[in-house]
Amino acid sequence: MESSAVATDLVDFLNASPTAFHAVDESKKRLKSAGYVQIFEREDWDLKAGNKYFFTRNHSTIVAFAIGKKYVAGNGFHIVGAHTDSPCLKLKPVSKVIKSGFLEVGVQTYGGGLWHTWFDRDLTVAGRMIIRNKKDGSESYLHKLVKIEEPIMRIPTLAIHLDRGVNDGFKVNTQSHLLPVLATSIKSELNKPASIDDSIGNGAPNDGSKSSKKINPGGEQHHSLLLQLLAAQAGCEPGDICDFELQACDTQPSIIAGAMKEFVFSGRLDNLCMSFCSLKALIDATSPVNSLEDEVGVRMVALFDHEEVGSNSAQGAGSPVMFDALSRITSTFSPDSKLIQKAIQRSFLVSADMAHALHPNYSDKHEENHQPKFHGGLVIKHNANQRYATNAITSFVFREIAAKHNIPIQDFVVRNDMPCGSTIGPILASGVGIRTVDVGAPQWSMHSIREMCAVDDVKHSYEHFKAFFQDFSQLDGKIAVDI
Repeated sequence: MESSAVATDLVDFLNASPTAFHAVDESKKRLKSAGYVQIFEREDWDLKAGNKYFFTRNHSTIVAFAIGKKYVAGNGFHIVGAHTDSPCLKLKPVSKVIKSGFLEVGVQTYGGGLWHTWFDRDLTVAGRMIIRNKKDGSESYLHKLVKIEEPIMRIPTLAIHLDRGVNDGFKVNTQSHLLPVLATSIKSELNKPASIDDSIGNGAPNDGSKSSKKINPGGEQHHSLLLQLLAAQAGCEPGDICDFELQACDTQPSIIAGAMKEFVFSGRLDNLCMSFCSLKALIDATSPVNSLEDEVGVRMVALFDHEEVGSNSAQGAGSPVMFDALSRITSTFSPDSKLIQKAIQRSFLVSADMAHALHPNYSDKHEENHQPKFHGGLVIKHNANQRYATNAITSFVFREIAAKHNIPIQDFVVRNDMPCGSTIGPILASGVGIRTVDVGAPQWSMHSIREMCAVDDVKHSYEHFKAFFQDFSQLDGKIAVDI
C-alpha cells in the first residue's frame, strides 16, 4: 500500500508533465505548497539559514534547496540531480506541410528515441507559447504553457500489403516517414473560419501590414488550423501567438498496471521518475518542523533540461547553473570568495537517471554479474571509462545509507562489447569538481513513447534519496580520503 501511494503520486506528476516546461511548472506548485520561496537569478538573493528556496532557468530547469539552521559559508551541498527532458518529436520552426491532400506537421527528432514506437499512437501537442498581451495601449509578452487535451494527430504505419518485408526490420526514415497527420485539406478548408484572410492563407502578395506581428506571415509557417486550436486552448487570438516551442505528445495517460498492479506504464519515465522521486524526497526531508535544526549543509535538488542532447545549453547541466547556485548561496553568507572551493570539496552529488533492467527476452544484453532487476532498488552505475562518475568512495556512501535504512541496492556495468550511455554525472563532476555517484531506478523500454518500471522501485528510490538528505552530513564526517 505504501509503495502504491508513492507510485500514485508519481503518476499524477507524470500526467501533469507532458513536457519539460510542464514538469518544472508542476515542481514549482509542489515546492510552493511545501513552503519553498521562489527567488530569481536576475535579482539579489537574501537567504537565511533554516529557510527553503527555488529558482528556475528558462522554465525548463529548476533548482530547489533548503539551508540547514547550522549552515555556515564553506559547508557542503547535498544534491540530487536529474533531468526534465525526454526524447520526443518537436515541431519545426516551419511546421506547415501539405502532401497528397493532407495537412501534416513537420517535426524534428529530439534525442535518441525509439521512433518506431511513435507510429499508430494518438498524439497531441504541448509546450510553451509566447503570447502578445495588449492592455491600455501598450504591449507585453507572456510565457504560457499549453496542452491540447484531445488527440489531434497520428503517424499511421504503412499496411503490410504494401511493405511485405516490414517484419524483417522496420526501418524509419525520420525525415519522410515521421510526419504526424493533422487533417485532410478538404475538411480543413470547409471548416476554416470566415475571419481567416484567404489572401494571406493562400500565400498571395502581401505588404506585411497584416502579418508583420504574427507567427504565420503569409500563412507559410504553420497550419492555420493548428494555430486556431492552440489559441483556443490558450484563450487568445491566433494572431497574438508570437512564437512557440511545442512537441508531439502521447495522449494515453500514465497508469499503475499489470496483473498485480506492480508496474508503472508511462512515457517519460526517463527521467521524470527520478525527477519526481528526488523532489518528493527533498520536500519530505525538509517539511517537519525540526528537520533542518541540526543540518550543517544545504539540501538541494537540481533538475536540468537538455540531458538527452548533451546538456550543452544555457539551462543544461553543462552550463554554469550548478556552480552559479553553489557560489551565490555561499557568497550570501560570506564575501570570502575562497569559501566556494571549500564548499565544493565538502559537497556530494547523486546523479539520478533511469537504469536498464534485465529484460527476460534479451538477457544476453546484460553482463553476467550485473543484471539489475525490478523490485531490487536503485542501481549504482559503474564505468571504468568515466561514462559514469561513480567511484569506490561515492558508491560506499550510497550503499552505507541504504544499509542503515534496509533499502535494497543493485549494481550495473555495461558489457565490454557494447557502448555505454552517459548522464549529467560526469558533466557536473568534471565541470564543478564535486564528488558524484551515478544511480537510477531500473526500467524497460527506455526512450520508447511508452516505458515501464516497477512500483516498488519508485518507493525504494524515494526512500533512498530522502535518507541521503537526512544522513549525509553525519556520514561524511566519518570519511577520510585526502589526508
